[in-house]
Amino acid sequence: MFKVLPGFREFYPEDCAKKNYIFAHWRNTAKSFGFVEFEPPVLEQLDLFTEKSGEEIKSQLFEFVDKGERAVSLRPEMTPSLARMVGARAAGIRRPVKWFAIGENYRYERQQKGRLRAFFQYNADILGENSINADAEIICLLIESLRSFGLTSSEFKLRLGDRNLWVLFLQSAGVDGDRLVSVLSVVDKFEKVSPQALSEMMAEALAGSQVDSEELISKIRAFIALKDVDSMRSAFPEGGELGSKIDERIADWKTLLMLLDNMGVGDFISPDLGIVRGLAYYTGFVFEAFQTVGTGRALAGGGRYDNLVKKLGYQDMPAVGFGMGDVTVSDLLELVGKGGSLDMSPDAYLIIGSEDLRPMALKLAGDLRRAGVKLDYPFKASGYGKQFKQADAVGASYAIILGEDEARKNIVKIKNLKTGSESEAAFEDIPSALK
Repeated sequence: MFKVLPGFREFYPEDCAKKNYIFAHWRNTAKSFGFVEFEPPVLEQLDLFTEKSGEEIKSQLFEFVDKGERAVSLRPEMTPSLARMVGARAAGIRRPVKWFAIGENYRYERQQKGRLRAFFQYNADILGENSINADAEIICLLIESLRSFGLTSSEFKLRLGDRNLWVLFLQSAGVDGDRLVSVLSVVDKFEKVSPQALSEMMAEALAGSQVDSEELISKIRAFIALKDVDSMRSAFPEGGELGSKIDERIADWKTLLMLLDNMGVGDFISPDLGIVRGLAYYTGFVFEAFQTVGTGRALAGGGRYDNLVKKLGYQDMPAVGFGMGDVTVSDLLELVGKGGSLDMSPDAYLIIGSEDLRPMALKLAGDLRRAGVKLDYPFKASGYGKQFKQADAVGASYAIILGEDEARKNIVKIKNLKTGSESEAAFEDIPSALK
C-alpha cells in the first residue's frame, strides 16, 4: 500500500475547503491594502538560497542536480525568489512594489507540531521604500490578515523588536562588527534553549573577544526585560555619538507605534526586544505574531531587510515583509472555533422525472450554472424517492423538480429541503426564486 511521504499533506475535499477558506481571507485582505499577487517558480537555482542563508541551509533543502547538470532546490521560502524577480526588473518597475504570494514551500527538516516538510505560506512585501510608513503598512497588513478571521487581541499579539537597537546595544557592550550577527543569532534563542546551552553558544559566538560571555548574557537578559520605549532609552548613556543615534532610533519607535495606533491596531502591539529574528539579513524593525491562547505558538514573522536585493547582485532596494504559515493559523482557528463555514454543498439538486427529460434537464442545468447556481443532478434517472435522498445526502438546500407535467408547462417545482415548502417557477425565474 502506498502512503503519503513524511512531512507532506494530502487534502481531501473537507481539508481543501479549510485551506481555501484561509487563502481567501489572506488574498482578500492583501488586495484591500493595494497589494498585487505574484507567483515565483517552485524550483530555483540552489545558489539563490545559499547566497542568502549560507551553505549550512543545504541540510534543510530538497536540493539535487537536475538532468541539465544544474544544482537546484525546491524553494524553502519565497523571499529570495521575490528579491530575484523584483531585482531583475528594478530599472523599470514602479515603486513602491507591493506584492504578495500564497504558495507551497519545502524544507527537509524534522517534523514537529506546526512544522511540516511541505507547507503553504502567505508572504507580503514592500520594496523600494525605506520610510517607517512602509513598516507600519506591512505590520498592519499582517494583523488585519489575522483579524479577518474574527481573531481578537485576546487571541494573538504582535511582538515588535529592533535589530538596529540591538546592534547599538551590543556595540556599547564591546561586541565588534564581525561578531554582531553571531551574537544576535544566540539572542534569538534565549527563550528556546537551556541556560547551559545558551552559555556554550554565547562563548562560541564571542570566541577571541575580550567580552565576558556570562556578563554579556546578564546584560542581555536585563535589556530584553525592557517592555516600553522610554525604558529602552534609559539603557543607554546620554550624549555623544551613541546617544545621538539612540535618540534617533527611539524617535523611530515612537513614530511607528503612533502610526500603528492611528491605523487601529495598537492594541495588538507589544514592544519586545526578545524578538530579533535569527536570519542575518534583517536590518531594522522585526516582528513576530504569537497566539495568546493554547501553547502560544508563533503565527507569522518578518521585518526589514534592506540589503538582500543588492546582495543577490541586483540594484540596491530597501524592503520589508512577512511570512505566515497555514499550519499554525489553521490550528489556531480550530482551537478558538473560528474556522468559518466549510459548507461544500450545492445550492440545489435537479430531480429528473424520467430519462426522456434528460436533454431538457441538461439544458436547464447549464443555464442555471451559468447564472451562478451551484447545481447537482443524477447521472441516472431513478425514482423520485431515491433522488430526494441523494439531494439530502449532498446537502442541497433546494430540490428543483422537472417532471412530465412541469416540462409541458416550461416550469419547475422548487422544494425548500429545510422547511418543506414548495413553489413553482418558470425556467428563467429559477435563479431569483432560489435567492
